[in-house]
Amino acid sequence: MFISVPATSANLGPGFDSLGLAISLRNEIIIKPSRFLSVSTKGEGADNPHIRKNLLFMNIFNKQYEILKGRRDNFRFEFNNKIPISRGLGSSSAVIVAALASAFVVAKERYSKRKILNLALEYEPHPDNITPAVMGGFNVSCVEDDKVYSKKRKMPDYLKAVLVIPNKTISTAKSRTILPDTYKKEEVVYSLSHSSLLTALFMSESWELLKIASKDRLHQTRRMKQMPELFEVQKIALESGALMSTLSGSGSTFFTLCYGDDASKIHKKLEEKFPKYRVFSRTLDNYGVTSKS
Repeated sequence: MFISVPATSANLGPGFDSLGLAISLRNEIIIKPSRFLSVSTKGEGADNPHIRKNLLFMNIFNKQYEILKGRRDNFRFEFNNKIPISRGLGSSSAVIVAALASAFVVAKERYSKRKILNLALEYEPHPDNITPAVMGGFNVSCVEDDKVYSKKRKMPDYLKAVLVIPNKTISTAKSRTILPDTYKKEEVVYSLSHSSLLTALFMSESWELLKIASKDRLHQTRRMKQMPELFEVQKIALESGALMSTLSGSGSTFFTLCYGDDASKIHKKLEEKFPKYRVFSRTLDNYGVTSKS
């Protein structure tokens, strides 16, 4: 049995906790029947004892499998992690979604993506990462009465993402503590209007105004101040032809959206300027979580 979940970039500037899209950078899990429980991990986090054991995945998988089958069984889990951990690319959401989907696949129970999405909300209360991880593409989402409501737009193949991944993390929990408890009305209206425009541009594939629409006054600048070099990342990306360049989730990764023809130029400039950081160029993902028995 094979399960795969993509990386995600959330917020996209002003879409705080509501906008996100999927990137073709995937965690993959192979699950086989076994007399004994065994776990092997390759790739991202393989040298971290806590992550190597995939405790979050195992806890969620075991709980959901027991709900479905009424018992626990042993399996061999082979993880190939390609999503950088604690870098704002939805690694935790990918684990949650993969664990839930895996439980259904292994239990031989049919599932809908909407079912997986709403189960994932129990473990991740913000839908901006879990929604594109499940659905793929660009998603706008909200939570009402403990249920995720969302709308997806497939992303065209002529766009690419350029990701700058610093060698330092920004804790999501810590980054939320630097955000104010109250905001000025002008700040809220600014980000609401820009988020609305950004959504309209994605839904209509009108990319010309993304540089304006992706500006934010609620969280992005405050978070970027924890790692001031990110301002230079954004500046170089935009000057090199990016359509938009935003903090990915709470960081530290910076997400740049561009036309495919411009990706190599932007990639090269960012790599030259930030040689200690990883720079990836990837297509966008329209599939979300996938599985096969």
